[in-house]
Amino acid sequence: MRLLSGTAGIQEAAALLRAGRLVAFGTETVYGLGGDATNGQTVASIFAAKGRPQFNPLICHFPTAEAAFGHVVPTPAAERLAAAFWPGPLTLVLPRRAGSPIDLLAGAGLDTLAVRVPGHPPARALLEAAGLPIAAPSANRSGAVSPTTAAHVVADLDGRIDAVLDCGPAAVGLESTVLDLTGPRPVLLRPGGISAEAIAALIGPVGRGVTPADAEAARGLRSPGLLVSHYAPVLPVRLNATTVAENEALLAFGPALPGAAVTWALSKTGDLTEAAARLFAGLRWLDQAGARMGAVRIAAMPVPEDGLGAAINDRLRRAAATRP
Repeated sequence: MRLLSGTAGIQEAAALLRAGRLVAFGTETVYGLGGDATNGQTVASIFAAKGRPQFNPLICHFPTAEAAFGHVVPTPAAERLAAAFWPGPLTLVLPRRAGSPIDLLAGAGLDTLAVRVPGHPPARALLEAAGLPIAAPSANRSGAVSPTTAAHVVADLDGRIDAVLDCGPAAVGLESTVLDLTGPRPVLLRPGGISAEAIAALIGPVGRGVTPADAEAARGLRSPGLLVSHYAPVLPVRLNATTVAENEALLAFGPALPGAAVTWALSKTGDLTEAAARLFAGLRWLDQAGARMGAVRIAAMPVPEDGLGAAINDRLRRAAATRP
């Protein structure tokens, strides 16, 4: 892992990000593990580096509110919050804008995206120099304490990522507040550097303490990762397929089974990182192409539980779950 700093370090880190590499960088909250949010293979590598057990939606970082709102559809409340708290430790969940190049894996296959404009000047300089939406969860192994210095990142991720840009110690030291603005009223998904009281003073009452039941009633099934069947395509999904019928669409892993109406290869070579990068796009494509070909379901071949396989199987089980 390379330790970068200063103006030259920002330019080198930006070049690495444009090349699809992983670079940790400091913000005012904690250090983030950054990668090109438009590159599915890079996004999958973020999950792999963290050992993240599920494909939770990642926060996409931008240098300005204008850049962020180019990828989501802002509500009037979002515009007021952005004017008051961006740059700063507030993440907004908003509907994904049609045509956004951000990879589906970065948003966990949802029709929403989580976006933020960090307040730390070196972080914004990096985002400006990279010229890309940067997906960046906290730069630590999953389950470990979030890092607030470059040394913390080195201790946790050395050998797993390409570089860390030393931006000094994080001033806030607490993750950003995450606010969902996709439903009839705002809902606080994660408390953080901006208080719920400050938000409510600007836009009115904010729901808190979301449970899966609350989410189904109040969020229209939009809250990230809360509901078992949330990731389901229209066609039903059959898991662990070892044979496939001619009226089934095949989600293949490794050598494809013969006889399917239509096939999407997650990875012909059995590469889990490639499979993760292609999962959500594959489910959507099979849903549409399979329907055109008369398929009655999607048959998903077995994926090993190792590494990213556990996260892939988690999403496939959700896709196959009984619909509400």
